[in-house]
Amino acid sequence: MTDTIEQLDGERVHVVAGASPHEVRDPAIRREIKRASVWIGLVCLVALVVLLIQPLLIIFAGLVFAALLDGGVRLLGRVLPVGRGWRLAIVCLLTVAFLAGTFYLAGVQIADQVTQLRSTVETQAVRVTSWLSAQGLMPGASDMSGLARQALSSVGRVTSWVGTAFGALTTMFMIVVIGLFVAMDPRVYDRGLQWMVPRENRVEFAVTVQRMGRTLRRLLAGRLLGMAAEGVLTWIALMLGGVPMALILGILTGLLAFIPNIGAFISGALMVAVGFSAGMDTGYWAIATYIVVQGFDGYVLIPMVAKRTVDLPPALTLGAQILASALFGIMGLALADPMTAIVKTAMERRSENVEDGDEGPGDAAA
Repeated sequence: MTDTIEQLDGERVHVVAGASPHEVRDPAIRREIKRASVWIGLVCLVALVVLLIQPLLIIFAGLVFAALLDGGVRLLGRVLPVGRGWRLAIVCLLTVAFLAGTFYLAGVQIADQVTQLRSTVETQAVRVTSWLSAQGLMPGASDMSGLARQALSSVGRVTSWVGTAFGALTTMFMIVVIGLFVAMDPRVYDRGLQWMVPRENRVEFAVTVQRMGRTLRRLLAGRLLGMAAEGVLTWIALMLGGVPMALILGILTGLLAFIPNIGAFISGALMVAVGFSAGMDTGYWAIATYIVVQGFDGYVLIPMVAKRTVDLPPALTLGAQILASALFGIMGLALADPMTAIVKTAMERRSENVEDGDEGPGDAAA
């Protein structure tokens, strides 16, 4: 083929004919280059995720908070026929009013009990370690300091980044802002995500994202119900048994209930330590309270909530928490359940497509 002269916008352009020297014309080689490009792209994507894991976790936490606000907005919409913006404002105002009222009514008591709880836990920890050392079951002081340094050095970058007070406040502020913006008009962000997907896969993508959002809202609703129930029951039971710092222990139990398994263990350890600091009888009462509350939560409340929300197997939840905490630190531990829930939803949707036999080339690419 010979070169040609083309006329474009009144200008004569010399166009080179024929294939370029570096063009690959063999179909087999082209297929192999495409496969290699896919693998190289996956490796680059994984490396990018590792480098950007901190902001990605903050964005995901903001989406979780947005799902929580969206659930409240949808629930309020069943009884209050006003615009979405007004319902979101009402939900935010009610949340702020609840927190402000709680700290106003019991703020001084909570502050005093926090200080008392810290000193009590430190005293009980010294007693336990001294007893274990006397029994030969605890390493010496030098070994303990070495283990502590090793544990602190193994904590991920996320934990060290959010470990300071300023970092924690900044992280919480960004999470709240992202959640508010997404909850104001989630359709805008949903449309933007769908534009990034090929047209032949947008229907399936929209269905999967919609199910993920529904699953996340149900999971968070169940978590809030469980947190409230555990916190109130623990507070009442400890107060009836005369256990010191019942209010702060109830609040901590409710907050830690957001993290199943691990949160219950931590709250139980605090409860028992404070109980035995006031005597053997109160210690036994604290143990009984922990067993009764966790038994009610595990055998009555969680099965009832799981039927209407999300049923995550305990072993799967615990395994996800261990992996997420080891990889991403404290934020990964807190977000392990939402991550597991949305991954489980996506896999279930994928399984439905495979069982129905409607998987095509576009679905396989998705």
